[in-house]
Amino acid sequence: MDTVAKLNLLSEDSQYDLACACGTAKNDRRTRGGDGKWLYPVPLSRGGYGIMLKTLLTNNCANDCKYCPLRSDTNVQRCSLTPDETAAVFMQYLRKKQLIGMFLSSGVIGTPDRTMEKLTAAAEILRRKYQYRGYIHLKIIPGASRAAIEQALSLANAVSLNVETPGRRHFTRLSVCKDFDRDIVSPLKFMAEQTGKGRKFARVKCTTQFIVGASDESDLEIIKYLDGIYNRLNFQRVYFSAYQPGLGSPDIPGERKFELNPEERFTREHRLYQTDFLIRQYGFQSGELIFQDDGNLSLDMDPKEMWAVRHPEYFPVNINTAAKEQLLRVPGLGPITVNRILKLRKIHRLHSLVDIGVKGKLSEKASSYTIFQ
Repeated sequence: MDTVAKLNLLSEDSQYDLACACGTAKNDRRTRGGDGKWLYPVPLSRGGYGIMLKTLLTNNCANDCKYCPLRSDTNVQRCSLTPDETAAVFMQYLRKKQLIGMFLSSGVIGTPDRTMEKLTAAAEILRRKYQYRGYIHLKIIPGASRAAIEQALSLANAVSLNVETPGRRHFTRLSVCKDFDRDIVSPLKFMAEQTGKGRKFARVKCTTQFIVGASDESDLEIIKYLDGIYNRLNFQRVYFSAYQPGLGSPDIPGERKFELNPEERFTREHRLYQTDFLIRQYGFQSGELIFQDDGNLSLDMDPKEMWAVRHPEYFPVNINTAAKEQLLRVPGLGPITVNRILKLRKIHRLHSLVDIGVKGKLSEKASSYTIFQ
């Protein structure tokens, strides 16, 4: 296979890792570019979206992750890119001004550190040979040594290692050859230590991802781990990938139990993202979230409105006098709208949701919880 053919295959196989794209809005989802490659729209801090090239170095893998269609015992077409090929093809796209950066991952080639050598070699070629100073996100392979992680941190703007499941019990159901504490928890803690405030690699962002529904974990279990990832490890983002039946081994809980259909599985993923936003952007504590008797979030109502329904004493909120923290609790109002409210009411008194640009379903939802006095 030539380089372009390999890139087509490996870029498509990288779709199973979402740790650089949110997946909750239309513009955040992965899209196939006109030339056949998987390109990811990424929100920019200055507004709008840029496109990131996302690929694997190889889809060969020595690991047995039972949820993964690329695991060692599956019969799929395999190929690999060399670090030189990867860097060269990225620069070709960059010269066309189509990309804002690269997300580079890989199947496990023999050992974690051997794989990390190839990942960091590609990044080093970009940095040294091509003098590329832009964005690089490198995947940390489970079980990577501290030296390998440090090398990745020295070259990347962001790194990620998937936590995969909330705890050892679920993890052992999905992999025999990996150890949760040794290969996942220990590297995650080391990443957090090296990127902490005042540390050498403080500029590097760390993210992780849960594979939701491959085991039989509850949302409550995931949220407890989410809380620790943000408050103890101080990672920047947590991502969620809904497991879809048919991709993995028949003997894992996600294949044996069909309690949720494919659409409901994506709804569950969406609810977890909403919960993540409540914790990161709305000031909610994990202990305030409402779970059903089975430990899962409601599929019928978003978690913010579920909290509002359970706390009628908090409402209605006066749009003209409420503090920012109170406004953020109102269903239908997000951080952008709340900031607009705070700005507008310094100029004049607000009389309706139309005054602040809230329309449609969001207006219907917010009107039940607000007053204008």
